[in-house]
Amino acid sequence: MISIIQRVSQANVTVHDEIVGQIERGILALSSVTPGDDARDIEWTTSKLVSLRIFPSGDKHFDLDVREIGGSILLVSNFTVAADARKGRRPSFDSAAPPQIAERMFERFVDAVRATGVPVQTGRFAADMRVSLTNEGPATFIIDSRLSVQSRGPS
Repeated sequence: MISIIQRVSQANVTVHDEIVGQIERGILALSSVTPGDDARDIEWTTSKLVSLRIFPSGDKHFDLDVREIGGSILLVSNFTVAADARKGRRPSFDSAAPPQIAERMFERFVDAVRATGVPVQTGRFAADMRVSLTNEGPATFIIDSRLSVQSRGPS
């Protein structure tokens, strides 16, 4: 699972001019399920999202996590995050899981993040979404469970 996460002071996602998810201070995560992702990827990504110290405290720029600031997380499924643009002029999406698998895995991911107690909002899977945000910093990070989970070997 690959996520582009941004520290935000506000973010929302709209579908057909209707706001379907909205947060104030917290994390916007654009996340893609990749082939072979399993429960370990969901667990790792969930843990990283809620514990990554990317919020300031006093003179420390990266000291607090989303729970410590009382923040929220806006999770948006985004298969293009897994795109491979190394060759040619058109990105390849072979690194993204097929929609039927990705939707189920993304729902499990949303449930896992909600189970941490952090307030969660979402976009709408496979919809044409418009995401708006105010990035604090700017602070943007890439987290990729495949780099950690693969090193652990088979479950």
